[in-house]
Amino acid sequence: MTAKEAYESVDSNYDNVLKRLGSEAMIKRFAVKFLDDPTFNELEQALEAGNGEDAFRAAHTMKGICLNLGFDKLYEVSAALTEQLRDREIAGSEAMYQKVAEQYDRLTAALKAID
Repeated sequence: MTAKEAYESVDSNYDNVLKRLGSEAMIKRFAVKFLDDPTFNELEQALEAGNGEDAFRAAHTMKGICLNLGFDKLYEVSAALTEQLRDREIAGSEAMYQKVAEQYDRLTAALKAID
């Protein structure tokens, strides 16, 4: 699968990212690096530990990474989770976290399929 096909498979706008990063090679380089990013695991661990501060920080970081890389759907749900966690209160964030996890799984599966 090409990087463009991977972006399209997760409903993200490849052309916007191409304009920002300049080439398919750059997109592929940074998109594939996302697979090694620890932010999702940090979010998961913070929520499990009941640590609202770290959960907010991880959700906010994920939102920024997704915005920069054009991962539109994961950006949308991580932005919503960031807002839910803005007061560092975890209660009530479970449903939105599940949406983040679903989009994260969908995105990472697509990224792993890039040639």
